Amino acid sequence: MNEEKKPSGKARREQILKWLKEIDEPLTGGQIAKKNGVSRQVIVQDISLLKAKGEPIIATSQGYLYIRDENSDSTLNRIIVCGHAPEQTREELYILVDHGVTVKDVRIEHPVYGDLTASIMVSSRIEVDQFLHKIEQTNAAYLSELTDGTHLHTIESDSIAKLDQACEALQKAGILLDS
Repeated sequence: MNEEKKPSGKARREQILKWLKEIDEPLTGGQIAKKNGVSRQVIVQDISLLKAKGEPIIATSQGYLYIRDENSDSTLNRIIVCGHAPEQTREELYILVDHGVTVKDVRIEHPVYGDLTASIMVSSRIEVDQFLHKIEQTNAAYLSELTDGTHLHTIESDSIAKLDQACEALQKAGILLDS
């Protein structure tokens, strides 16, 4: 029998970590599973084990990303409060990415669970479209639907001017809530 030997769990997790550190775009669980000859569920468990060891891996709608701190000196973050109907989500995200801003996450305050945060990590219209397509394809609800449209985003850019201009555009569109 000429069966190819699969790497041990530890070796597989080391390889997954290496791949995630080498690239800047997300890797899906399916892609990683195929490369390793295992199921996607095995990869989900591997990622959970890596996260438990403190590895800064996040799951986005496009796949897994390794979060690097190397740009922390050149990027600026801001938390904004928005409110709108689900139909305005595309408009909101387009406004942000069109101004050179990355939308890192969405947060709501749930009456039972407290703060709920979901990673978005979109910085272009293509990524916004992919994110929204996945929402539609899976028939998932937006977190903001649990709070009548009110939600927060962590946004990131390389300049305060871009953050300010994006917020001004959201204000004009009636999406940004006054602080």
